[in-house]
Amino acid sequence: MIDPELAAVFVGSSIRLAAPLLLAATGELVSERAGVLNMSVEGLMLAGAFAGATASWATGSPLLGLLCGVLCVLPIAWLQAFLSITLRANQIVTGIGINILVLGATTLGYRAIFGSRSRAEIPGLDKWAPPGLSEIPHLGEQVFRQAWLLYAAIVLIVLVGWVMRATALGLAIHAAGTSPQAASHSGLKVSRIRYGAVLFTGFMSALAGCFLSIGDIHTFTEGMTGGAGYLAIAAVIFGNWRLGRTVMACCLFGAATALQFQLPAMGIEVPSALLIALPYVLALLAVGGLVGRQVAPAALTRPLPAQS
Repeated sequence: MIDPELAAVFVGSSIRLAAPLLLAATGELVSERAGVLNMSVEGLMLAGAFAGATASWATGSPLLGLLCGVLCVLPIAWLQAFLSITLRANQIVTGIGINILVLGATTLGYRAIFGSRSRAEIPGLDKWAPPGLSEIPHLGEQVFRQAWLLYAAIVLIVLVGWVMRATALGLAIHAAGTSPQAASHSGLKVSRIRYGAVLFTGFMSALAGCFLSIGDIHTFTEGMTGGAGYLAIAAVIFGNWRLGRTVMACCLFGAATALQFQLPAMGIEVPSALLIALPYVLALLAVGGLVGRQVAPAALTRPLPAQS
């Protein structure tokens, strides 16, 4: 029989580990729906985690850390947009290049600032639970008491879903990624829409990175994202560019990651290397199309004509 306490810990860990993926994948979904494959999500998350942790440590205020994390990531997202949209460079190459640049910059910055502290304690975001839910036996403390940024993420995701499905802005974003020339002829500024989508990805990725460093473990380590940005991109593909399915994919990846810690606690002996690889195996299945037919936006990765 499964121990209710262990089950609650697993559910709570799955939700917590899925939260940064949910934020980053939602931003990436908007970008890809607008026609830009933002491969720099990994770097944007890492930059947000570093900037948020450093500012929180320096000021003692997690809120200022969160704000600084967002403000530091937006210029990097703008660089990605400039290279991909204005200069019409290869979106995959530029994204990977930014990831490498950010990894080197954050490693250098971490060693310069925290070099003498192997694991600096950083003020983190407060935890919160909806009224009444924290009193539920077993589930209350483990599942519902999370960093408040997680609940803000849920609100943001619902808002994005509404915008994409029920507003003129959502229709314009879909048009920019499906038929940009027709959208341009109808009077839409496709390049502006794509710029906005990439900057929104930067905003959401910054929140995801800050969740990792000041919302979850309250510290920063070199390369702490550990491929989470790539998992977010895979979740969009897994979800077939639909928000609801993308959310489910993120939850699946979060649960797969949580198994690394929960199975040994339950006395189930599984090779640790297999558990570590499990989320990436699921991502590979998604990218390979083995979870169903994938239909990407028609103009994804295609540069705009000069006049757009």
